[in-house]
Amino acid sequence: MAGKSSNKENKTESFGAVKVYLLVYNALQVVGWSYLLYQTINHFLSGNDITTLWNEVKPTVVIFQNAALLEILNVALGFVRSNLGMTFFQVMSRVMVVCGVLLATPTATVSYGLPMLLFAWSVTEIIRYSFYALSLLNAVPYLLVWCRYTFFYALYPIGVSGELLCFYAAQSFVSESKQWSIALPNSVNFTFDYHYLLLGVMASYIPLFPQLYFYMIGQRKKIIGGNSQQDKKRK
Repeated sequence: MAGKSSNKENKTESFGAVKVYLLVYNALQVVGWSYLLYQTINHFLSGNDITTLWNEVKPTVVIFQNAALLEILNVALGFVRSNLGMTFFQVMSRVMVVCGVLLATPTATVSYGLPMLLFAWSVTEIIRYSFYALSLLNAVPYLLVWCRYTFFYALYPIGVSGELLCFYAAQSFVSESKQWSIALPNSVNFTFDYHYLLLGVMASYIPLFPQLYFYMIGQRKKIIGGNSQQDKKRK
């Protein structure tokens, strides 16, 4: 009996520690993405143009977007219930934009896609991480639920369009400079063309983005439109 009681206590303590970790992680992400949204809006309101935007927001973007890699680990460890494949795609596609496009090329950072994706990412993540944090406290207001499952209609296309514009600007630079590419002949008899990799990633958006978009539409119907009795009560 003592052994069973001890196991229950250990599980309770472990669950409590995970909950605190997730709460802190999500809260910090809300703060980070809120600051990024402020930086982006303030940049243009201050009369600056797109050419200096990346230098201002780069540290914030790099820190908080790469921190999203923990989401893959959280799902893999069972801390969060979510589709591992979908989470992996969502996180890595953005990490690729940040590390493989924006940090790698000077052309992507002056693309009109940059402010588009910064705005879409920021608003999306502020809503999403707020939702996750308040869910842990069982205190999610209906307005936040509605925003999470409604704003994506506009934010996802804006964000994806911004990402693709940055990819396009990056691939043109890589095509000319041969950056990160390995040509034959060489000592290891191996060839790699980073330009083709960027084009391949861009092409992957064609089958993958509709899946994500329609998945969110299905979730919206399930969570907001799936219970007529609750909808009537809210009205």
